[in-house]
This record gives sequence, C-alpha cells and structure tokens, in this order.
Amino acid sequence: MPSPSWFPQRAIALLFGTLFAMAAALPDARAQATRYADAAPLLLGVAWYPEQWPEAQWEHDLALMEAAHVRVVRIGEFAWSRMEPREGQYDFGWMDRAIAAAARHRMVVVLGTPTAAPPAWLTQAYPDTLRVGEDGVRDEHGNRQQFSFASARYRRFAHAIAEQMAQRYGRNPHVVGWQLDNEYAQASFDPEAKAQFHAWLQRKYGSIEELNRRWATAYWSQTYNDFAQIPVHEDGQNPALLLEWKRFVSDTWTDYSRNQIDAIRPHADPRQFITTNTMGWFAGFDAYKVHEVLDIAAWDDYVAGERYDWVDNAARHDLTRGYKQRNYWVMETQPGFVNWRATNVALRKGQVRAMAWQAVAHGADAVAYWQWRAAPNGQEEYHGTLVGADGEPVPVYAEIQQVGAEFAKAGAALAGTTPHADVALINDFDSRWALGFQKHSADFDPVVQMKSFYRPLRQQAQVVDVVSALAPLDGYKLVVAPSLNVLSEAQAQRLKAYVERGGHLVLGPRSAMKNADNGLQPQRQPGPLGALLGGRVQQFYALDKPVPVAGAAGEGSAKIWAEQLQAHAAQTEVPLRYGQANGWLDGEPAVLTRRVGKGRISYVGAWLDDATLDRLTGDWLRAAQVRAPLADVPADVEVGVRSDGRRRVLVLINHGSDAQQVRLPTPMRSLLGTGAASDMVQLAPEDVAVLDDRR
Repeated sequence: MPSPSWFPQRAIALLFGTLFAMAAALPDARAQATRYADAAPLLLGVAWYPEQWPEAQWEHDLALMEAAHVRVVRIGEFAWSRMEPREGQYDFGWMDRAIAAAARHRMVVVLGTPTAAPPAWLTQAYPDTLRVGEDGVRDEHGNRQQFSFASARYRRFAHAIAEQMAQRYGRNPHVVGWQLDNEYAQASFDPEAKAQFHAWLQRKYGSIEELNRRWATAYWSQTYNDFAQIPVHEDGQNPALLLEWKRFVSDTWTDYSRNQIDAIRPHADPRQFITTNTMGWFAGFDAYKVHEVLDIAAWDDYVAGERYDWVDNAARHDLTRGYKQRNYWVMETQPGFVNWRATNVALRKGQVRAMAWQAVAHGADAVAYWQWRAAPNGQEEYHGTLVGADGEPVPVYAEIQQVGAEFAKAGAALAGTTPHADVALINDFDSRWALGFQKHSADFDPVVQMKSFYRPLRQQAQVVDVVSALAPLDGYKLVVAPSLNVLSEAQAQRLKAYVERGGHLVLGPRSAMKNADNGLQPQRQPGPLGALLGGRVQQFYALDKPVPVAGAAGEGSAKIWAEQLQAHAAQTEVPLRYGQANGWLDGEPAVLTRRVGKGRISYVGAWLDDATLDRLTGDWLRAAQVRAPLADVPADVEVGVRSDGRRRVLVLINHGSDAQQVRLPTPMRSLLGTGAASDMVQLAPEDVAVLDDRR
C-alpha cells in the first residue's frame, strides 16, 4: 500500500488539536458528554451493529431505542469486513443509511474504528500482521485482537480505513466522537515488536554499557554486548528488563493510537472527540501514558455477581476519571449479565439503574450498554441485551428505559458539573508492575492493597480522586500512596514539596524501595523520603499468619506483609506497634508519622486489617480537615457529588438489601421526583436519589 503523506497530515492534525484544546478550555466544556451544543449533556447509549441485521429491521430497533430514551449509538467497531470487503474496495453506503436512520430517531453516533477485528483477506494475505504470543505461536483468524500492535504493515491498513471513515464522516453533524479499536489488550512478541523494543532501548540508554550499568547485568552473567541480545519476556527476567518492556508496550499502544488519530483529526470536526475504551484495573499498559494522546477517557464497566462490590466499582470509575482528570464515558456496561464468567449471574432488579447512576455520580457523562440486540450467531450469543434476537424487549429494557427518562430529566442540572475531591489516591503502573514481578508474598496483590486504602477513604470522605504519581497534588489536603514501590528522584522531590507546602502524605508498605530502573534504592525504605519521615524500614517480612498491632489507633492485626520500622528523629511519632510476633517485630513500630513544617508525612509499614485502617483513615481525614459532604450516612449508601462552583448535585445510592434513610443538612429538591424540597431521603434497596443542592 502507498505510504500516507505524513507531513501535511501531522501539520493539519496539530492545528485541529489546538482548536480542540481551545474548545475544551471553554466554561463547563469539560463536563459535557459531547462538544455539540445541541446534544444532550447526559447521554444514554447502546452498542448497535446494523451490519448484523437486515435493513428492514433497523427502523423497528431504532424506534425501540428512541422509546427507551437512547440518545447515542456506537457503530462500526467490528465491521471492517463490511466496510472494506476486499483490499482497497470500500462500501460505506450501509453506514451512511445507518447514521441517517439513527439521526431521524434523535440519536447521535460514536464511530468505532474497526481495527480490533481485521478481515480475513488481510490476515490471510499478510500473516506477518498477526500477533505472536510469548510462546512463539502466531495467532490465527477467527477471534479478535489477533493483530500485532507493532506491525508497520497493519498500521498502514489501520490508518487507511480510519482515514476513509474520517473523510466520509468527519464533518457529519450526527457523528460526535470516535472510539479507536476496542479494549487494547495483548502485546505481541513477533520479530518486528522485538526489534522495535531493542531500538527503543537504544534510544533511551544511548549505549549498551549504560544499560548494563543501570540494570546491574553482572548479576548471573547477564551482561550484553549488543541491544539485539536482550531477550523479551514478561516474567523470569531482570526486573529492569521486565519494567522497560511494560513501558515499551505502553509507548507502542500510544503510538498505535496516534497512527489512527493522525488519520482522523485532519478530516474531523474539532468538536468530535477521540477516545478508546479501557478495562478497569487492567495493567497491560500504562493507561495514563496511553491517554495522553486521547481527548477523553472511556471504559467498559462490567461487574461480577448479583451483589457486586460497589466500592470496587466506585474505585474503577475514579480510576478512569483520573486518566484525564475530567469527566469520561462508560462506553460499555452490562444490561443485566455477561457471558464470559463461570456462572453468569444476573444483576438484581434495580441494580442496572443503580450502576448507571453510580457512573454519573463519579463523573460519567454517558452510559452505553453492550449490546442492543442479541447477535444471530457468534461467540457472545448468551450476553445480556435490551432486546432479544426476535427484536422484542427483554425484562431489563423497562429498567433501562427508566434510566433514560431520568437522564433526560436530570441532565440539565448536571451540565457543567464534575466531582471535586480533597483526597487523592496515587495509582502507579510502574509500582504495580514491579510488585507483580517480585511479590515475595503470594497474597500481595497491589490492586487489592490499593482498594484496602480506597475503601475507608471512599466511605468517609465520599469523594476521592485516583491519580498518577505525576499528577499535580497542590489542591489535595490528603494524598495516599498505598505502595509507591518505584520512586524516581523527580517524584520524590514533588512529594517532598507537597508535604512542605502543607499537605499530608501517607505511604503504604513497600514504598520507595525501588528506583526508576526497578533496582534497589541505595537507602533503606522509604529511600529518598526517609529523611523527611525521620525514620526507615529496618527489615521487611512476608506473613503467613496475622500478627497483632496496638497503639493510639486501637488494636488490630497485620497480615500478608509487615515491616519493622525505626524512628530516628525526635519528632517522629509511633501510632501503632506490633505485638508478639516473630521475635523481630515484637514491640517494634508498625506506623510512623512526622510533622514537617505545615505538612505531615506518615508511613504505614504493614498490611493492616480493615477496621484498624478505617480508624487510621479517620484520624488522617480529621487532621487534614477533610469533611464529607454528608454526615452519618449508612454504610450501604453511596454518596456522589458533582458541582460547578455554583450548584451541587448529590447522588445517593442504596446498595444494600434493606431500606435506608438519609438526613440532609438542608432541604434539597429531587431531580427525579416532583415533590417539594425535603431534608430527609428515603431509599428502598437498590434505590437512587438525585438531589439539587443549589448554592
């Protein structure tokens, strides 16, 4: 295929990118579902695959969508073989008609580039574009995501189809955004990817001697004479190599996005956003890095079981909002149940509605269901839908119809609003990867540990940001880094400055053990932050049974991990000590804290039980003067707050099985009901209240 003309496209892309950034800076723009003034600020959507059904059925489907208050459809993401049935031969007539039909039913469109599922003619003619697993086996056609993300040939095809789509629909007034590919996932270990990794390392390190020095390759005679000698694996290798491979994968996915962005942006209305859909805690790449080139974040919200963990789901929403530190889309969520678990239990009646409003409470401006209609065949026939293969609504349709009506009713009040938090939780992909490479304790899961810190913060502070280790911190009263295992010197300096300016920094166990190369810091933990803390880690221990802790924070226990701490500054306090344990830990500090100027730094050296961590969290929040929007809220009731500085909208969700009541500080008007303002809210199980707290 002929190479695209890169220079003019990149120049035009830069111009449109500037225009988009200017649009994004307008008042309230960050909290809108789209950049189009005539589109609803809060959207209910579905994934619609018109290519799978006769056109004669489209009108019936779209009428049912409209009746359910569906206002956005996502199409195209798996339709490459329909758009380009043979190499270089394009057929967009059906998509023209699908977009026009959706518009007649008052819907806008998000177009998915179809690159997650290449057509058979491509993979058969060009097998070098197929992904190779770590075991050296090349994927075959018949599933999806079977392409190599590093393949230059595949990228030329991806660029071409995205450009054809953008030329045709970039100025279509009914197309409001673009989704690149679908659920970026697996890296490829093909020869082209390996060669690119070696070139990436050479650019970063400059010389093989510098790489050997920083990786300490004298260990086990790993010293390399040439970059091409470096193996490519995801485990069992030098920790520096493993970490650099993950960073390379992140850069490669970012460049994969950029390749399609460069195809779309020159032809697109600057109001059209470009995003991709991510998958919660998935750590195959650094999502902060990948989102640098995207306009908004979006994710696919799927939960397990009829009594799903709502706090975990809240954390994943906050995680996604933190990728761009602005409102986002839920591009996919389940209409009742999924099809890939061992037992695909349906959500309880009312939970689909609760999940939708939970997303909005955390900053989602659109919630879209996967999928609209059961496919006539294929691998996902059993997945939940809004209508069956016969085209008639299934039971959950009515509940989603209610959600759509509520979105339409409350949307105007939510326009321009977003969550604002005084508390931040640091999520660092380098650290998550490093801990995963060298767990030392089989039960030390960094995501589980992160959620153990998130849970009391969410329940007590009620609004929490989840941000990267490089995010600005000045606006937060409390910053918690559960396991910032990898700490660069630049990051250390930023954290020191935050504390010195009056913030409270809390570090969890295994923090600052590693440098930017995933090697041990020259100082004991917490490395470059030890002097600020006025203490250090004497030794660390994996635990196979709990050990007691006691002190000012009460009595409790540590499990999985414990560090023997030592205070060496007079001002360093010890809120918790270990009880009788393995002899080494007996009576030693488990937590240290020290005031530094106007700020404070604390170090939690153990994986503490939930009750003890809850008490400590309460102490930290009170000391930092963080106040929850609502006091005395039942444990099963989630509180979400969105504001624009002039008004607040509160979202209350009862995730429990019992009815609850919540007293408000002042009378508030329900945005979903018709009654007068009240200072008392009654919530049935799985019930939702959306309240206008105008100031």
